[in-house]
Amino acid sequence: MSFTGKATYDGGATLPELAEDVSDVIGLVSPYETALLDHLGDPRRPAMSTVHEWLEDTLLSNEDSVDEANFSDPTFDVQFGVANISRFRVGDLVQAVGSSEVMLVATTASSDLVVIRGYGGTTPEALVDGQSLKILGNAALEGASAAESRTTTRTRQRNYTQIFTASVEVSGSQRAAQTIGVRDELDYQMQERMRELLRDLENCVINGVAPTATQVGSQSTRRTMNGLRSIIQTNVFTPGSNGFPSGAGAGQTLNEEGLNAALREVWQNSSGSVDTILVGGERKREINGFIGDQRGFLPGDTTFKDMISVYESDFGVCRVVMSRWMPADTVMLLDSSRVSVMPLAGRSFHFKQLASTGDSDVGQVIGEYTLEVMNESAHAVITGLQSA
Repeated sequence: MSFTGKATYDGGATLPELAEDVSDVIGLVSPYETALLDHLGDPRRPAMSTVHEWLEDTLLSNEDSVDEANFSDPTFDVQFGVANISRFRVGDLVQAVGSSEVMLVATTASSDLVVIRGYGGTTPEALVDGQSLKILGNAALEGASAAESRTTTRTRQRNYTQIFTASVEVSGSQRAAQTIGVRDELDYQMQERMRELLRDLENCVINGVAPTATQVGSQSTRRTMNGLRSIIQTNVFTPGSNGFPSGAGAGQTLNEEGLNAALREVWQNSSGSVDTILVGGERKREINGFIGDQRGFLPGDTTFKDMISVYESDFGVCRVVMSRWMPADTVMLLDSSRVSVMPLAGRSFHFKQLASTGDSDVGQVIGEYTLEVMNESAHAVITGLQSA
């Protein structure tokens, strides 16, 4: 027998007799993750001024290069030019890169070295203009007077704070009305703006640039920070050049050989320990592809895993961090211990209530941050990669 009593559909299409059935959960689909900020963590200290500065130093260099275009006999000439004569002292043991010959510096003359070739029984080998030279170390004479002191000069680096702000205004009626999924509309709007500003902060930490003039800001110039891509200038690699494998053509996709070439270059030229590989989604898939056919499965496995979250090479153990805000053609290699995203003291993200001129509650979410990157030569950028 068919049902003849009262049913929900008796009310018609609008169902006026039924209470609303609306989920108390609000779905948010817009991307707001801040993977890099989460990875770096809180800074050890805040910035104390809108112009944030720090000091860096280097050791005296033990490398130089041959600067001699007119060898009479490149295998046996005892005097030749070098690019930086001040890096050498009498008694230095010097070896050309790619050669087994060791030379001893006898004297220095103007911009030239006078050396003993084939020192210690090593075999003299031809030198080439532009060839790199390594200073193995200095040998002092017993009882000799102290050599002339040499020092390095500390350099001051800087970045600028950037103000991130978003306004919030909610009418008195809206705050008084009962809403679904929200207890306090002002608080909800504040949280939404906070997510947006954190997203923007990470984006600027990666891609931001300071103005070319009046970097400290003015009534007409907005103060902006330099991001990682702008600060890292020493180790910038493009496929097919700058230490990349010779077989890597410009515009190629990321491969393990190229990644290791960049890691090796950073290790070779600095004491930095790269522990972070920062990538976008496409480059992350290429890193996952490094394992290729080496994936292993057991008979009972029901999950296919195709992901690398930590990459271990001869030059360090690196966590692979994927950020939505990375340029598609770029990979960054970072020493996270030298990178800090810091607020200006007392200016980390907070809500500031403003005076209302009507029937509404008004305020703004505001924060002021800068980026400190110690020793930019301890980091690297791979750029110019093509899409797969």
